[in-house]
Amino acid sequence: MFHIATEAEIKSGKITDVYFTHTVKILKEKGIKSRATAEVMLKGFPPDWSWGVLAGIEELAYLLEGLPINVYSMEEGSLFQPFQPLVVLEGRYLDYAIYETPLLGILCQASGIATKASRCKKAAADKPVISFGARRMHPALAPMIERNAFIGGCDGVAVVKSGELIGEVPRGTIPHSLILMMGDPVEVMQAFHQLIDPAVKRIALIDTFSDEKLGAIKIAQAMGDDLFAVRLDTPSSRRGDMLQILEEVRWELDYRGFNRIKLFVSGGLDECKISRLNKAADAYGVGTSISNAPVVNFSFDIVEIDGQPLAKKGKCSGAKKLLRCDNCQKTVVLPSHTASDSCPTCAAPYRSLLTPLIKDGKLVRKLPKPQAIRQYVLNQLAETDCIF
Repeated sequence: MFHIATEAEIKSGKITDVYFTHTVKILKEKGIKSRATAEVMLKGFPPDWSWGVLAGIEELAYLLEGLPINVYSMEEGSLFQPFQPLVVLEGRYLDYAIYETPLLGILCQASGIATKASRCKKAAADKPVISFGARRMHPALAPMIERNAFIGGCDGVAVVKSGELIGEVPRGTIPHSLILMMGDPVEVMQAFHQLIDPAVKRIALIDTFSDEKLGAIKIAQAMGDDLFAVRLDTPSSRRGDMLQILEEVRWELDYRGFNRIKLFVSGGLDECKISRLNKAADAYGVGTSISNAPVVNFSFDIVEIDGQPLAKKGKCSGAKKLLRCDNCQKTVVLPSHTASDSCPTCAAPYRSLLTPLIKDGKLVRKLPKPQAIRQYVLNQLAETDCIF
């Protein structure tokens, strides 16, 4: 058997830290049925990060739907910063206590993956970034990983099931194993061209055996106009200066009239490497740095009990509202009872970022498709000063 939890086990609350089951037992025995308001918030990012992309809201809704509680959240795909309440739960604490563990697990990992994908896409600008990282994580997680990579900005995913989940055709090239099995890279591409759907772009892997530029020339001469791109997946032990290798391949192809053939790079990439290679590369396959992205270390804390502000040390008590000015992008956190209609900086009206997701156990928000979330993320990256 695979060492995974079933959907039923997660929904029933079995995936919880045991101290929550102890908590529920004690509260029930003592007859404590107080209502509590709790919020998800971030105190700090991983090193070098200054913004994040909220992901996992669809799974969160599935987790909490049916519980007699109210849930408010930012829209999935929203950019956020520390000390902003991103998700708020209201109801009897007994009704949602055991869901803190899976709730945080969903949001922390999904948001980390989406944020890392956004950073890679920001570095690549208008050039495609494809998620190649499913093989670095447990296969049960592959659809979750690639969905969040996609909504974070990746232009495509590689795994068949992931494509089904998000409604996209999975994308890929050819593996080194096919070249090893057949022996000749040119023969491999000719077979690919003969047998694979013409809608799939012909991208040749050129460095299984030979020098990159010699491999590129050989396959370009053999395939001609049928070749869309060459992929460089040079191992780190042979890589040297990857930018220079790309520039040499580009020179040799252009010199022979193959100007339209693209250069696709994969292997050990992250946003910093993409930024350096972007003047020569045309597309990227990014694996481990996205699938193994740092989790966003959210906390989940009670801030109000039976309408009275109360929080542990280090947390700000009381229900809050999160407001953003769409004109100047100023975002503020204010006590929920504070009157605040417009931005003091530009006088434009504020918009509440915390909107109803679940009301008395019923889903009350239409959840957007992954494509719409991805476009929302890309629009924010373009409109705001999000550096990586």
